[in-house]
Amino acid sequence: MRCTAVDAHQHFWNPGRFHYFWMTPDVQGLIRAFLPEHLRPLLSQAGVDCSIVVQAIPSLAEAHWLLDLASANDFIAGVVAWADLTSPNLAKDLDELQVHPKFKGIRHQIESEPDDAWMVREDVLRGLAELERRAIPFDLLVKPRHLKCVSVVRERCPRLKLVVDHIAKPCIAEGKFEAWWARDLERVARLPHVWCKLSGMITEADWAAWTPEDLKPYVEHVVSQFGYDRLMFGSDWPVCTLAGTYRQVVEALRQILDPLPEAEARRLWGATAAEVYQLD
Repeated sequence: MRCTAVDAHQHFWNPGRFHYFWMTPDVQGLIRAFLPEHLRPLLSQAGVDCSIVVQAIPSLAEAHWLLDLASANDFIAGVVAWADLTSPNLAKDLDELQVHPKFKGIRHQIESEPDDAWMVREDVLRGLAELERRAIPFDLLVKPRHLKCVSVVRERCPRLKLVVDHIAKPCIAEGKFEAWWARDLERVARLPHVWCKLSGMITEADWAAWTPEDLKPYVEHVVSQFGYDRLMFGSDWPVCTLAGTYRQVVEALRQILDPLPEAEARRLWGATAAEVYQLD
């Protein structure tokens, strides 16, 4: 199908099928199934052609389930799955994932690791080197405290495609621009082969009272550092529903950035994601 406008970051899950360790009472609204039939009309209403579904738990079974969903739904252009980067079976696991034409990348929930330096452990770096060898992108689900480690990954794996999810989750809800987040993200943006998703922002803001103006200084800083050639839009649906609707996420970003020249708009809303994840 036509894949001009791309949502580069959304999720599916089914609590009746898998255990989601992060499903706690404070995210009660997320504790139900969110499936392709729930997202399809939202994409259509927002003028989005296709999406990239991203892992939600560290599970190879979930990875293959997401790939099955992608096979059955033409609007799912790609899957960023999970694999254990420290496993002696990593090569075999990646072989099995790469058989599927819609397998497009790997992500690990680094933000949930008790060790802030997890991504620069030797066993993890060996796994990242295997991704680099296979030209598989790696999504960085990190918080500001993890950004200092990215340069080490870049040094050890110089050609590995790295994608920063959710602009590294600055605490927008506090109402003050975080200088150290801005500084460390600048350093990451200067590294080669690093991209960033304008995603996940409204759930880092005040869920009940956020406005596009709250997000604007963060968006503007990210744009100033990465440029539109290295940025992509992501809804983070259905996580975003804790703070707003799919349409509100799209309209907030458009309000902050529009009017955009055609070339920049094309990159942000689809072309960059298609290029990084090699979407068909």
